[in-house]
Amino acid sequence: MTIPTVVLVSIGIHPASQRPRRAEQDARAVEMGLQLAGDDLHVLHAGNPHEPALRAYLGMGLAQLQVLEQPPQADAVPVLRDYLREAGVQLVLTGNQAETGEGSGMLPYLLAEQLGWPLVAGVAQIESVHDGVASVLQALPRGQRRRLHVRLPFMATVDNAAPTGRQSAYGPAMRGEIDAQDVEVVDDQLSTAATLSPAKPRPKRLKVIKAKSGADRMKAATAKAAGGSGRVLSGVSAEEGAQAILTLLIEEGVVR
Repeated sequence: MTIPTVVLVSIGIHPASQRPRRAEQDARAVEMGLQLAGDDLHVLHAGNPHEPALRAYLGMGLAQLQVLEQPPQADAVPVLRDYLREAGVQLVLTGNQAETGEGSGMLPYLLAEQLGWPLVAGVAQIESVHDGVASVLQALPRGQRRRLHVRLPFMATVDNAAPTGRQSAYGPAMRGEIDAQDVEVVDDQLSTAATLSPAKPRPKRLKVIKAKSGADRMKAATAKAAGGSGRVLSGVSAEEGAQAILTLLIEEGVVR
């Protein structure tokens, strides 16, 4: 059986409550897939089939959701690659980056590389698919769009400029079927050998302003930032340039 269009979905997390939910970018991918394939769309998840947040995707009007059952520390790329290859999939849609797990955004690229498919990043709309060629609008900075013609099969990551996923309805979410399949578990070497921790923004160093009056403090607060004591290196060797950069990094506390 050949499956023309598949959307890969993951479990998201609410930024305020930290509760599991459908991933917003993946919901945009499902919305794009429904507009393109309708009832023939297949949605696929690799992970826990008993996760309640998966039913939020079913509530978008899906009759069934396929789950390749595996534990959190397993590598999703091999099982997804084998499934897509055996099913004869022609088009795969997914979000740019997961909201949970590693969240590196590398899965579409690794999957496309192992399948030998082209990957189109930042898709805002798939206009048509005709004679094995898809007309795709790629989102560019400042609201610009670029039209690409891509031959099937290929993989596409959906941009935030794509239509927002429709509201999930409770009735269809409860009636929809989650079909779990047993697959061979491949341990992810990164998750088993390394320690992962949430990324934290680097603190910004604030300039100490010495002002005697309110007017001076207001003037200092509204003034444009002055340039630092930079250096222009010209006509130096590679070793001298590298040493100058290293010295600056040590002085700034970036390298210890």
